[in-house]
Amino acid sequence: MSESDFIDISKFDGFLSFLANVDWKDPWLIGLFTFHFAIFMMAILTRNYGNFQALLFFVLLLLVYFSENINKMASSHWQIFSRQQYFDSNGLFISVVFSIPILMNCMMMVGNWLYQSTQLMTTLKTAQLKEKLRKEGSLKGKKLKKQ
Repeated sequence: MSESDFIDISKFDGFLSFLANVDWKDPWLIGLFTFHFAIFMMAILTRNYGNFQALLFFVLLLLVYFSENINKMASSHWQIFSRQQYFDSNGLFISVVFSIPILMNCMMMVGNWLYQSTQLMTTLKTAQLKEKLRKEGSLKGKKLKKQ
């Protein structure tokens, strides 16, 4: 793959000018945002299913891991699915529209797992304290009966 397959991002003044030049109504971008929304909803709706969430988390991280390869392939074949060539050699565009939303979903899942862990630890500690109080109460009751 040659450097001519990629766009030159040095012609843009900054990140905002780069984003301003994107045709956000391109069908594949709408499909990509639909994919991200579906993943977000799946992560929300399956938050109580640990095994499924772990699998989803793993698959999403694999997608981010292979985003460089996806960027290279997309830069070679962009005419098939896009109106413009967005895929630069640094991976700026694919990072913004593909990897960052996926990583945000992964962070949300980790946050949910941490929240569930704290709730479980709180429930466990409360149960332990109630059991301790129950045992102490029964010991006091036995001592009172002996007197």
